[in-house]
Amino acid sequence: MSEILTTTEQQILTISVNRPAKMNALTRDMYSGLANALNEAAGDFGIRAVILTSEGDHFTAGNDIGDFMSNPPTSSDSDVAKFLAALLDFPKPLLAAVKGNAVGVGTTMLLHCDVVVASPLAKFSMPFTSLGLVPEAGSSYLFPRLVGYQRAAQIFMTGDAFGAEEAKEMGLVAQIESDPISAATTIAKHIAQQPPQAIINTKALLKSGSHDAVAAVMRAEFELFSLALQSEEAMEAFMKFMAKKGK
Repeated sequence: MSEILTTTEQQILTISVNRPAKMNALTRDMYSGLANALNEAAGDFGIRAVILTSEGDHFTAGNDIGDFMSNPPTSSDSDVAKFLAALLDFPKPLLAAVKGNAVGVGTTMLLHCDVVVASPLAKFSMPFTSLGLVPEAGSSYLFPRLVGYQRAAQIFMTGDAFGAEEAKEMGLVAQIESDPISAATTIAKHIAQQPPQAIINTKALLKSGSHDAVAAVMRAEFELFSLALQSEEAMEAFMKFMAKKGK
């Protein structure tokens, strides 16, 4: 069974992370599958909108730490970097339907989405510093612009999680719905009925003020993230995480 599922209906592509037994923790191969699906959708005129979602009870637990430690994404052509670039440059409407935990990249990827729908029990966290790392996916630029510097600093520096209501109040989430995939699909269908070039141009305009700045910050984040990954501080934090998980 593929760990990245794709279905197309009424010009809407749904990309679903499918590793529920591991809380949809992402491996290098899964990042590659996500990047490929987004890049193919970008070039397919028959796709008018894309929904990112998941199978099982959780959106994603973030990176699979074991896979991450054995295959650290330290080069700019890594599968992680390709996925983040595909998110940044995706020209069409990108929606997300989130349930359960959205950890690390599970939250930062939402900053690149145009509409996010979450379940009432969705929980968001970006515990990068807790693992001896730094924020990624342009989040060190996008998140403070969304929620304000001090709030972003507190969340990044503590690693504290927050719920769906707080995420909506921050502007990270547009709607809270008991069935987020159904609600996201309804919105995507509405968007798909609009003139497609007008939608693409509108998204380009909405993103135009920040695209190049986000790209530059993502490069800086990636360099610092790569250095941090190879540090003793991160190794110690990873080992503590793995030991806690094994109990």
